[in-house]
Amino acid sequence: MKKAIWILGSFTVIFITWFYFFGNTETAEGSYSFVEITRGNISSTITSSGTMDAVSTVEVGTQVSGKLDKIYVDFNDNVKRGQLLAVLDTTFLAASVGDAKASLERVTAQYKEAKAKHELNKKLYEKGMISELDFIISETSVVTSSASVRSAKSALERAETNLDYAFIRSPINGTIIHRNIEEGQTVAASLSAPQLFIIAEDLSKMEILVNVDESDIGKVKNGQKAIFTVQAFDQKEFTGYVKQIRLQPKTVSNVVNYTVVVNAENRDGLLLPGMTATVDFYIDEKANVMLIPAAALRFSPPEEVVTAFREKMRARMEARADTSRQQNRQGERGDGQGRQQGRGLNSGGGRPNFSGFDRSSFGTLWYFDENNELAMTNVFLGLTDGKNTEIVRGRNVTEGMKIVSGFESPEKLKTSEQPRGLPPGGFGRGFR
Repeated sequence: MKKAIWILGSFTVIFITWFYFFGNTETAEGSYSFVEITRGNISSTITSSGTMDAVSTVEVGTQVSGKLDKIYVDFNDNVKRGQLLAVLDTTFLAASVGDAKASLERVTAQYKEAKAKHELNKKLYEKGMISELDFIISETSVVTSSASVRSAKSALERAETNLDYAFIRSPINGTIIHRNIEEGQTVAASLSAPQLFIIAEDLSKMEILVNVDESDIGKVKNGQKAIFTVQAFDQKEFTGYVKQIRLQPKTVSNVVNYTVVVNAENRDGLLLPGMTATVDFYIDEKANVMLIPAAALRFSPPEEVVTAFREKMRARMEARADTSRQQNRQGERGDGQGRQQGRGLNSGGGRPNFSGFDRSSFGTLWYFDENNELAMTNVFLGLTDGKNTEIVRGRNVTEGMKIVSGFESPEKLKTSEQPRGLPPGGFGRGFR
């Protein structure tokens, strides 16, 4: 007795569920939200972030120590190659040049004296009036004096070069993007090369150093198109291309990244060094394809709806099989017309041909058919951009078709006028 009651109760639940979602189609359809299959362009991308920088920058330092006497440029100034940027105090450097000149004059005079003595000693040695040792000493004195002259010249050149280093000039044409000094500041070149200025050679061309995860780096190629945005102009898209993929990896928090260099034009001067850019690398693009919003692919009806749908489809397939067998029997008795009709029912099948495709690219779409009944179809999916997905192939799928994407409002299924436990509209309305 209990078993009979349990079977009857289960049948009642299945029947009410079937009627709730399939029998009363007008109310059920009104409770769903829909999206539409459209046609357009789609692209597959990889998104990463990086830092904007000038293509070429030069750090200007000083090779001599001293106090900064005068600075002639400031941030954002455009400079030319050889232009004077700053001057160190030249008091001690000029004094060093004077000492070097004096030393050169002294050793030059000594060299002339030694050379004159040697010429005289050479004549005396030829006449046998001095010993060979005296002649050798005289010759050595000339050579030593000559070496002292060359050393003094080198010292003078060094002193003059150091004096010239006190006048700091621009090595390139560019823009001052950083200044690290003030007038009166003392720089010590003996400790490390002090950074005085940073000059960007050409800010009309920028580059982005993008960190790309190791799982995506295989999809990035030289010359690949890249679209990026910066926070300062979040509504504007900029275009670039991949210039270089650096092979040296960087590991941060056990995540391996590779640096990808993206070049971009900056003719309007909107992009500034140091900006953070969000970069989309375009892996693939397709035009004029059918697109379905991702919400439709994520939608899945409640389990009881799926169960009722499967039962209905099973009943249809059994009825079709019975009809086919009956027509086959008639065809065997008669002229074969029934056999041909039976084949016609089975020809075409009920499933699209997905042979040769990756099963992981399948998707399921739910829709209301011409009888206003909830139905489903399998589709093969292509590119996706996270919002829309390409439909490569699918049975009964057309542009403009409305696809179920979710429940619009569950409260619509409840009415205070209906008895508790009954679907809206009663049992009779819409029942088939």
